[in-house]
Amino acid sequence: MSAFTGSARDTASVPGAGADLLAALLDGMDAALCALDADGTVTHWNREAERILGWPAAEAVGRRGFDGWAARSADAGETLARVMGAMRTPGRQVHELALLRKDGGRVLVRCQSAGVRGADGRPAGVYCAFSEVHVQIDLERSIALSEALFDDAPYGVVLIDADLRPAVVNGYAAKAIGAGRTTLLGRPLGDVVARGVEELEGALQYVLAEGAPPAPADLWVTLAAAPGAGERRRCWRSGFVRLASPMTEEPVPLGVAWLFQDVTEERLAAREADRTRFRWSQLHRAGVAAAEYADPAEAVAVLLDFALAGFADHGLVDRVAGDRRLSRAVASPAGAPDADGLGGGFPQPYGSDHPALQAWDRAGSLRVSAGREAAEWAAARHWPADTAHALCTALRSRGRTVGVLTFLRTAARGGFDRQDAVYAETVAARVAAALDAPPLA
Repeated sequence: MSAFTGSARDTASVPGAGADLLAALLDGMDAALCALDADGTVTHWNREAERILGWPAAEAVGRRGFDGWAARSADAGETLARVMGAMRTPGRQVHELALLRKDGGRVLVRCQSAGVRGADGRPAGVYCAFSEVHVQIDLERSIALSEALFDDAPYGVVLIDADLRPAVVNGYAAKAIGAGRTTLLGRPLGDVVARGVEELEGALQYVLAEGAPPAPADLWVTLAAAPGAGERRRCWRSGFVRLASPMTEEPVPLGVAWLFQDVTEERLAAREADRTRFRWSQLHRAGVAAAEYADPAEAVAVLLDFALAGFADHGLVDRVAGDRRLSRAVASPAGAPDADGLGGGFPQPYGSDHPALQAWDRAGSLRVSAGREAAEWAAARHWPADTAHALCTALRSRGRTVGVLTFLRTAARGGFDRQDAVYAETVAARVAAALDAPPLA
């Protein structure tokens, strides 16, 4: 049966499932569709064409050309020639045409036309699909936006499917995660996120169920270690958008668009600034409070109590008591067990390689951490059993070492870093000055 015999309405009235199917397909299309035979007579006109131009199929089918109804007389000849030109040109032809609505209004449409050949191979007519230009531009803009997001966006974009697996990953996101764009596709998030995956998946599940949160959120994750490299802890400022199909009566979740930026350096800098302000505030308060005590041991205990806040779990002050011997002067917090050390001025049973003695020898600081056997490690150094990290700093006053200050942390805290050592040395200078203060006259 020729594609150019009768209208869509005529076709629907012809007995046979094929005719019914053709009519249903034409009327169910989202794009406006019309067809013209080799003479330029309209043979097909679907419901979307009727919606855009207002002309029903009964009035459109059978007309030759567009003059007097779908185009102004001044434009009709050129309009028909441009459409029919596709009949003898290979491929699709794209034009923008000014057409007339039935109510007399003009509408600019973008038309794609393609020639159709008959059974003998000769040109038999043209099919035209058209839509309003602004609709087409919106579609093209959406496609262009999607391509830009996945090619040039200065932030990460990951499309997560309904099974919480990456479906599309842009270049920024792949670099931030540390894997190729294609290697991430279809893999569980737990394959690349060692810690923090529960929080990330929880956020995605919430978005799928409830919709996007009102504001972006910071997600801290630890990325799985790459071969030959350690784990990386990162902070991603993340926003989420739920994706739902526009082609269904009820919204059907297709997944989540996850957009993020790596703000690790900014967050660490802000955290360091907050920590520094707090520590120097503590030092100021400690100095003011310690100045009210005449007893050096009491002044040192006050200094340690203030210094421990947010910094360490235990503080020990050992005074020099002879050749490579140290005796316990102060242990903080006040009232805590004496850290397995000997009080009453007795020398501490430190071995020759004890970190406190090493700090004395260096006249500086030493940072150490326990391995897997933390309890045995701490017991061998006469520290509390829960100790996992230690920082020992020599107490220097008037050109000599007068003792050693030790800060201890449990495994609940991280190890001491260089900035911690600087802070400890500042506390040590004040402790040494109080401990070595000359007697009042």
